[in-house]
Amino acid sequence: MTARLFWILVGLGALCAALAGFLVHAEIDSSRPVLASGTWLPEAKPITDFHLIDSQGRPFTRAALLGHPTLMYFGFTHCPDECPDTLAALARIKRQAGLTGLQVLFVTVDPRRDTPPVLAAYLRQFDPGFIGLTGAPAEIHHLAASLGIAFNRIHLPGGGYDFEHTTAILLLDARAREVGVFTPPFDVRQLAHSLRRAAPALRTAA
Repeated sequence: MTARLFWILVGLGALCAALAGFLVHAEIDSSRPVLASGTWLPEAKPITDFHLIDSQGRPFTRAALLGHPTLMYFGFTHCPDECPDTLAALARIKRQAGLTGLQVLFVTVDPRRDTPPVLAAYLRQFDPGFIGLTGAPAEIHHLAASLGIAFNRIHLPGGGYDFEHTTAILLLDARAREVGVFTPPFDVRQLAHSLRRAAPALRTAA
């Protein structure tokens, strides 16, 4: 088993275990929104405070999440497939959902290469409204770990490197709490429909 496969399985295993628990609770509490392409958590999980820099070079903290439903995804600009595919899907989801105030955050796991200008240029290819986040590696690791996101740097022949990372999309409400998780494969139509159905719960949380 390669190191890449190992870490992917670790991340997926953790998410599956969490989702299994969420599904059990979902059977008990039918009042919660149903996400056709994901899972609504049985209890909202407040986001830990963090201090990062956005793709415009401005400070970005937990306070910037307040008042906005948010989709958050961790990745890196040199990612050959999962990241661009997911960002393209997120751009379509954002358009189709038509959810007022929805923001999409792309948190880099590669702050060494992904500076604010690099993130800004990269994200413009998908949606000019997407927000990239970078910063100190320790801050990124802390935020990722608090959300159950795993990533690992892989050294390549010739001195280069790659990353393996959890590919889930996290859903946050307007009180800066994680309330849902979407896992691949992402069905754009169903995910957008899920967001529209969950909109009242996401907005009334403000």
